[in-house]
Amino acid sequence: MMRALPFLLFAVAFSAAAQDREIQQQLIQRQQQSDAFNLQLRQSQEALKAAPAARPELETRQLGERQRLENLSTQQQIDVKTNTPPELRPYERQKAEDERRALTVPAKETPQRTGDEPRPLPAPSGGIVLPPGSVR
Repeated sequence: MMRALPFLLFAVAFSAAAQDREIQQQLIQRQQQSDAFNLQLRQSQEALKAAPAARPELETRQLGERQRLENLSTQQQIDVKTNTPPELRPYERQKAEDERRALTVPAKETPQRTGDEPRPLPAPSGGIVLPPGSVR
């Protein structure tokens, strides 16, 4: 009986670690599914606004975006660690979400300047310049 006790404790600890990894994978997978849905929704809305002539190029770009997200999601599932301490698991999930965000949230376009907007004044190169003869 005493010989079986260490083996039994090891089996219970190993089982708990496997369950923790599985739970972590499922949480990340749920967020990945949500991100994939949001990407497809955004792409559908984008396609509705696109001109018919621009559709082939748009569909090619969107397919590439979906494939990159799918590849990243697969890699993230593989990278889930079994030995991550419980207090670092939320950080691990947040890191995975941040990696996917670059692929799911569209980049904000900066409007091009037309040249007739007021521009900021240039900063003086020498700092404050005092007139000759004035002493501080």
